[in-house]
Amino acid sequence: MAAPARRRGRALREALREAVRTGRLTAGTRLPSSRELAADLGVSRGLVTEAYEQLTAEGYLRSGRGSGTWVGDAARAAPSHGARDLAPHTPGARGGTVDFRPGTPDLALFPRSAWAAAHRSVLSRLPHGALGYPDPRGLPELRTALAGLLARRRGVVADPERLVVCSGVAQASTLVGFVLRARGQRTVGIEDPGSPEHGRLFASTGMDTRWLPMDEEGLLPGPLAASGVRAVVTTPSHQFPSGIAYSATRRAELLAWAREVDGCVLEDDYDGDFRYDRAPVGALQGLDPERVVYTGSVSKSLAPGLRLGWMLVPRGMVAEVVERKRTMDLGNPALDQALLAEFVTSGGYDRQLRRCQRAYRERRNALLAALEEHFPGTRVSGIAAGLHVIARVPERYGPTSRFLERAASAGVALHPLEEYGTARPADGAVRLVIGYAHLAPSEIARGIRLAARAR
Repeated sequence: MAAPARRRGRALREALREAVRTGRLTAGTRLPSSRELAADLGVSRGLVTEAYEQLTAEGYLRSGRGSGTWVGDAARAAPSHGARDLAPHTPGARGGTVDFRPGTPDLALFPRSAWAAAHRSVLSRLPHGALGYPDPRGLPELRTALAGLLARRRGVVADPERLVVCSGVAQASTLVGFVLRARGQRTVGIEDPGSPEHGRLFASTGMDTRWLPMDEEGLLPGPLAASGVRAVVTTPSHQFPSGIAYSATRRAELLAWAREVDGCVLEDDYDGDFRYDRAPVGALQGLDPERVVYTGSVSKSLAPGLRLGWMLVPRGMVAEVVERKRTMDLGNPALDQALLAEFVTSGGYDRQLRRCQRAYRERRNALLAALEEHFPGTRVSGIAAGLHVIARVPERYGPTSRFLERAASAGVALHPLEEYGTARPADGAVRLVIGYAHLAPSEIARGIRLAARAR
């Protein structure tokens, strides 16, 4: 799609999102047909169709075969003025020379020259006063830059006054945990399968965690309602590790649950910028910013060692989160924040995302080709986005423990799906969570070839 068409498509999606959020388009309103709206706006019908499909996937709209497109009832109007870091836990490599651990970016892609140029630019003009103790929420220029970036790329309701700069999703999670515990809550729900690291982070704040089952659409509403929790951690745009995107129905049910129990959803948008074969699914937070704590970081796009992330906080939680942040560390380093603000506003961050996108798509394709060649019959899912895939290897390669031992003996570290939750496959198939972003295409091909030969 040509650049002007992409811009028109993005503008249309943003305008429709905003109309639903602010109540200009109310739940149950029937929208014009794609043909009618395209004629009214003077754009192609395909552009309108894509916008309708994208917003239906995000839960803003709903449609039925032959019955048209309607405004959904999941989104709540946002105030008019409110225009991962957390690497999923993986046990250490088992001595493998090729380690397909998920959640790891390629640190060689860090834009050293552009980062150094931004550093010089910031230092040359940073006022002396900016080197004092910073606002615990973060530098105003960074919060403004991030708010614009997230609204544009992830479809969130991004008010800079409700954005808190933090040391990645890990700190965001602990801040929320402390606030919830101070409010009298003792348990938070996490996805099963999901990242065990969430449980460890909340445990550090005195909170217990409860695994909640999922299906191919997202968290199951029944077990969630029966669990008694009032807070849950989710990865709805690209679930870790299954790779699914929550369905529009399940997004609406999750937000309805949060409203019913007066609870909140912590959205970990750990790899929201990496989409290959489909348009990015907008963040859940955009549907109800008063019930969703949205978190993200530069750990996958730049480097986890920068320890820079953000959280968008519901209005009723801002003061408590900011006070916790103040007493925890007195704010993030001012120079690092000013540097990231410069990198975002100068366009360097968007260029870096495009660079990573190209590299990671190439590596994903290399992995798919290697699996097809060396493990025929393997079923792969979660390939449209993110930095890992789920591979279901045919039963003849099992059982899982023996398969992993053979691969390790050949110098290849593979990670089974069972490491990421309580469920165990009943069919005996080998299910692997295969990360590829940190490996060159040649290493990917070599590792899969070695694993296939280890019998």
